[in-house]
Amino acid sequence: QVQLVESGGGLVQTGGSLRLSCAATGTRFRLNTMGWSRQAPGKQRESVALIRSSGTTNYVDSVKGRFTISRDNGEKMVYLQMNSLNPEDTAVYYCYSVDLGRTYWGQGTQVTVSS
Repeated sequence: QVQLVESGGGLVQTGGSLRLSCAATGTRFRLNTMGWSRQAPGKQRESVALIRSSGTTNYVDSVKGRFTISRDNGEKMVYLQMNSLNPEDTAVYYCYSVDLGRTYWGQGTQVTVSS
């Protein structure tokens, strides 16, 4: 059974940084596309960043140049380094894994950016 556990969220001031981590179990991992999505109150969930098994990445325009996604296949970990945070980044951040065409989600971690 695929399980994803996020950590690293918290409260940070505008301009600060956070690093989110996602630990995966029960998955092939290195063959999977991994990613991060977020959902702010009253808004739809949006994909923030993804990293394919090849290592190529995609980012939503609003985080380009500020966020960096990375993966460690040996440890089955995915990271999201978030810099220059602003209040619009406040949301619950979810890790996801696409495994054999099915998407699995973590439970989410709260990121709050104060102005």
